[in-house]
Amino acid sequence: MLKIIAAVLVLLGVISATPSQAQARRQSREHRLAAGPGPDWSPSLLVREQLPASGDRSRPVLYVHGSSFPSALSVMFPMGGESWADALNADGHDVFGLDFAGYGGSDRYPEMAAADPAGPPLGRANIAADQIARAVTFILKETGAKRVSIVAHSWGTMPAMVFVERSPEQVDRLVLFGPVLRRDGPRGEEPTAWGLVTNAEQHARFVKDVPKDHPPVLEEADFPAWATAYLASDPTSPARTPPSVKIPSGPSADVLDAWSGHPPYVPAHLARPVMVVRGTWDSVSTGEDAVRFLAELPADLERRFVEIPEATHLMHLETGRHDLYAEVNAFLAGRPPVAAKH
Repeated sequence: MLKIIAAVLVLLGVISATPSQAQARRQSREHRLAAGPGPDWSPSLLVREQLPASGDRSRPVLYVHGSSFPSALSVMFPMGGESWADALNADGHDVFGLDFAGYGGSDRYPEMAAADPAGPPLGRANIAADQIARAVTFILKETGAKRVSIVAHSWGTMPAMVFVERSPEQVDRLVLFGPVLRRDGPRGEEPTAWGLVTNAEQHARFVKDVPKDHPPVLEEADFPAWATAYLASDPTSPARTPPSVKIPSGPSADVLDAWSGHPPYVPAHLARPVMVVRGTWDSVSTGEDAVRFLAELPADLERRFVEIPEATHLMHLETGRHDLYAEVNAFLAGRPPVAAKH
């Protein structure tokens, strides 16, 4: 199944990319972090790598995905012929994408094989942070770099922050794209162990924050290919009607905790430069959330807040993604913000 997914993505790149972009995507590798021994379950994890054209591996960036789709459908997916990984490569970064357990090319939690989703939510942030630690250890050993920068999206920002709290010495810079930040509302009902997501549900989520009188900002021409690859990321998807992807529900439980005043991270414990970047239409990660979070960081910590106009929580799949790419590259390089409102 992984070979089928890879073939789909390579085909997309050859058809729609410029020669330089296609060359960059050909310099890609898949690394398998072996399952660990012992009584506690330690999953096999897939880490994708896309090298810059130079082959330089001295500036690694690890992308940490959100709650519903893996790295191949986010940082590695070519929207309009160019992926976010391509843009990071162009600025000299060696790009890695981790698939958390329960997603993409990584092992599924054993409980996900059951027909009944009853049980505690799988894949909570603290467990996911352990998986980030495994990926970072591998990347530093593989590349010889002393630190890795982390770009995290949505729910993925929570385990990313937990990891950075634990291991700041391994991290250069931290980008929080559409982060899930603390609010003080009531806690919703606890989810089951896992859930199902259809392509129709994904599309509705992707477009829901766009004002009704505004033209679409999602790259609609690329959505059918994205949707095909999304279903292919779960080998069990054809067995259900309509086809759907099974995902762990731990991320949903983490969001409920964060929005009821109990995120798994402590902003005051972060000790590496932080960037918060969001779209102005993002209802998951609001400007008010960001201002509060930034005020809770250590007073002397380098931080940056950038808002991209006319963009949502899924900005990396939208027409505004090039502004996102440019602003993130600038922060990772220590350059001033580019042109976005900040």
